[in-house]
Amino acid sequence: MSNAISDGTEDFVGVLTERIEAHFGMGIDQLKAAVAAAPTANPDATDVVKWHGLLVNSQAVLDRAEDALLGALEAQPSEVDDPTMGLAHRVNAAVAERDGRALVVRWLLDPDAPGKKDLAAEWLARLNRGARKGPAVQTSAPHRPAAAPPVSAEHGKAAQR
Repeated sequence: MSNAISDGTEDFVGVLTERIEAHFGMGIDQLKAAVAAAPTANPDATDVVKWHGLLVNSQAVLDRAEDALLGALEAQPSEVDDPTMGLAHRVNAAVAERDGRALVVRWLLDPDAPGKKDLAAEWLARLNRGARKGPAVQTSAPHRPAAAPPVSAEHGKAAQR
C-alpha cells in the first residue's frame, strides 16, 4: 500500500506472528506444517494457527479496502459522495474484524487470560480431553406399537353409516 491509512499498524500481523513464533519456539511456517501433520497433537497450536490464518486474511481484506478508499478520495472533489462513504464504512468494518481476530490470537497466547484458569475453563478442558462420541449411557430406541392398518376410503364411509 503506497499511502498507509492505518495508524501505525502497518505491521500489525507481523508483531503477532513474532509473538506466536516466540511462544511456540519455531517459525510460523514450521508451526503450520506441524499442525497440518498432526492437528490433534497440540490443540493450542492448532487454534493459534487457525486464528492466525483468519487474521492474515482479514488484514489482506483491510489492505484492499484501504487502497480502494484512497483511490476514491484522491479522485474526489472536496465533498465525499455516498459510494466513497460506503468505502469508508467498509474500511471500518475490516478494521473491526482484523482487531477482533487479533484479540483472539492474543488471548490464545496468554496463559493467564481471563477465562483460562477459572472453574468453567477447567471443566471444559476435562470435557475436551475425554470427549465422547455418543451418549454416556447405553440407550435403545423406544418401543413403538405397530401401526394400525390404513383405512380405505370406501371402508371408512361404510363404517360411518
